Amino acid sequence: MIKSQITFKQLEALCFVVDTGTFRAAATALGTTQPNISARIAALERALDTPLLIRDAGSVRLTAKGAELLERARDVLRAGAALL
Repeated sequence: MIKSQITFKQLEALCFVVDTGTFRAAATALGTTQPNISARIAALERALDTPLLIRDAGSVRLTAKGAELLERARDVLRAGAALL
């Protein structure tokens, strides 16, 4: 059950972390800070009440739920971009 609102920025952060492989690289690509990306991902995980990423030794891997969400997140972001 979703307990709070999910934002485009949170979904974007998830996609960029997965695509770039690190929180720092995602932050650089998005023009923000690593703590900001971490906060977006943490808020998304809280909203969904499930871990989406496994963080270890400077790298990240998707959990099963994270992999499920990733494709949906990409669809939502593409749909949003199409409206612009």
